[in-house]
Amino acid sequence: MRVRRATAATVTAVALTALTASTALVAPAASAGTATAAKPAPCAEKNLTVRAEPSDDSDGVLRLSVRNDSARACLVDRVPTVTYGDLDGAALPVPTVRHAGRSLAPHTTVYAAVLSLSDSKDADDEARTVMSLHVAAVPDHDGRTFQVLKLGAPAGLAVYDPVTTLWQSSPHRATQVLLEETTGRGIIAA
Repeated sequence: MRVRRATAATVTAVALTALTASTALVAPAASAGTATAAKPAPCAEKNLTVRAEPSDDSDGVLRLSVRNDSARACLVDRVPTVTYGDLDGAALPVPTVRHAGRSLAPHTTVYAAVLSLSDSKDADDEARTVMSLHVAAVPDHDGRTFQVLKLGAPAGLAVYDPVTTLWQSSPHRATQVLLEETTGRGIIAA
């Protein structure tokens, strides 16, 4: 994995601050008597189901999903936190966006697509191989670790310049956004 200035801890801290700030801003507006609806609180980890699986549509692409199993809407980060084995850093979002909350309705699932190995001429020489992938929907959650053997990579997962989409409404949409962003055929936001 290419060395990056931002570590996973930095990404987590920035994202958590964004989630906390977005929910903290609701209280003053509500007390001022405005008609602003209160934003939901961050999702409790026990109420989320996080999954990862290989994509049927594209080679080298992993599909992620998170489902809100609770009866209330709650906030996840709009970008999944994806880290690799013992490597430092996390997959970067495409398109490049700031971390912020995304409301997840009760019993709703959202999807992201991850490309772990960039299509760069340096990737062949610089890629590192890992045996696990870690995914969290809210940066301060423990998240879930997946063994890459179960994700279709028995010899390990090659990682160089990894990217992830924002959470999308369908697996197809997540793969479509990833391919458009990584091939330069457009910029699509969630």
